[in-house]
Amino acid sequence: MSTDEERLAQLGYKQELHRRLSGFSNFAVSFSIISILAGAITSYGIAMKAGGPVSITLGWIFVGGMVTFVALAMAEVCSAYPTAGALYWWAAALAKRNKAAWAWFIGWFNFLGEVAVTAAIDFGAAITTAAFFSLTLGMEVTALKTFLIFLVIILVHGLLNTFGVNLVRVLSDVSAWWHLIGVAVIVGVLAVVPDQHKPISEVFFEVHNATGFTFAGASVYAVLVGLLMAQYTYTGYDASAHVAEETHDAANAAPRGIVMSVVVSVLAGFVLLVAITWSIQDYEGSLGTPLGLPPAQIFIDAAGHDLGAFLLFICMIAQWFCGMASVTANSRMSYAFARDDALPGSRIWKKVNSRTGTPTNSIWLCVTLSTLLVLPSLWNVVAYYAATSIAVIGLYIAYVGPVLLRRLNPDFQPGPWSLGKWSAPVGWIAIVWVGVICVLFVLPPGSPITAETFNYTIVAVAVVLGAAAIWWFASARRWFTGPKQNLLEKAAHGEPVD
Repeated sequence: MSTDEERLAQLGYKQELHRRLSGFSNFAVSFSIISILAGAITSYGIAMKAGGPVSITLGWIFVGGMVTFVALAMAEVCSAYPTAGALYWWAAALAKRNKAAWAWFIGWFNFLGEVAVTAAIDFGAAITTAAFFSLTLGMEVTALKTFLIFLVIILVHGLLNTFGVNLVRVLSDVSAWWHLIGVAVIVGVLAVVPDQHKPISEVFFEVHNATGFTFAGASVYAVLVGLLMAQYTYTGYDASAHVAEETHDAANAAPRGIVMSVVVSVLAGFVLLVAITWSIQDYEGSLGTPLGLPPAQIFIDAAGHDLGAFLLFICMIAQWFCGMASVTANSRMSYAFARDDALPGSRIWKKVNSRTGTPTNSIWLCVTLSTLLVLPSLWNVVAYYAATSIAVIGLYIAYVGPVLLRRLNPDFQPGPWSLGKWSAPVGWIAIVWVGVICVLFVLPPGSPITAETFNYTIVAVAVVLGAAAIWWFASARRWFTGPKQNLLEKAAHGEPVD
């Protein structure tokens, strides 16, 4: 057996998924899901309204630094336990007591957070695609057309993932280069073509408060709320851990993929956001654009209609890549959770296609759930945002849970990728930062507070936590025992395990 298979066997699992991903491909999956050309573009308007340029540029760097601490702390745990279950598996391994309960709650936050992120990414891609069609084909943007575009995008992503990990590997590698080259092209155009630029001092220090709040310190409050743009973009890098069972030298490559996907995103994203903000010609006009996507209007104002549409096309394709990688990570987490019988119908979702080596049923489970999450957007976009607000806080609760347990477990044995003496300070900074965002991003984003402006994040978190708790105490605590070792299960049924 290879070292990877031996380590997986030590953790109790037979190699079922095809191990075809290189270290670069592992990085590319997470880098594609973070997608600075997706999250930073589709949520750019949030920071334009709350905080303005200072939140967009300096806020990006600050949040990126904090997220790097989270990524480093996660990576150390990933090196010790390179399994597709990742976060919830780590929680069960590290908890000194109530292992099954920790795995259950972390797993459900991770699972639903992954579904929400997939929905948000592909819906954002649909919004960008609709804006592109409006610019190039004169299509009128409506809720129905945007939803139909979303439906096409997510079905294509399901099909591409179904064809096997080799195709996912190729597309992820292409995606990484598309993002890096795409950023270079956009930055180059926006640096050279516009007749005028904003003063550099305004790019970094101008504060814009359109939240409606006017109390003393409202501008500072707006800047803090605007950090959501960056924090939302920096999600999904746990994908490197979820595809660990398909990665060569996983104990080293997966943690490197987690960290490098964040670091490269911080640097490339900063250059991109500075270039876009530097090129704003009409701040209020861009914020209120009928295209529904402020960066699209900025591109057109700065570079002209045709060249601006081309820059938007670069972002659109990047977002398609991003959604594909998100379905990959989502399905692997679902497969692992089902492998341990934590999902209704687990027997169906844990099946692996013997020909392609992919969890085909889990792929389509994720596609279906993400589609249901976006369905309310046909009637009320607020309902969609309420459902997907779990993405940021829900995922970060899942991210930091194992980090906290690692700090409380003196018996933790690091893998080959270790932080050494820096482990404790990095881990505690990560924990504190997640605590900060859990408070910051449940605060109201605008005034007056109405059904349209209410921040539904706290509701979404409470629903997930409440539902998981009710199910746990009513039923699951009697049968869910945490991660199950399929080597033992297969041996008990007389199946070959070598």
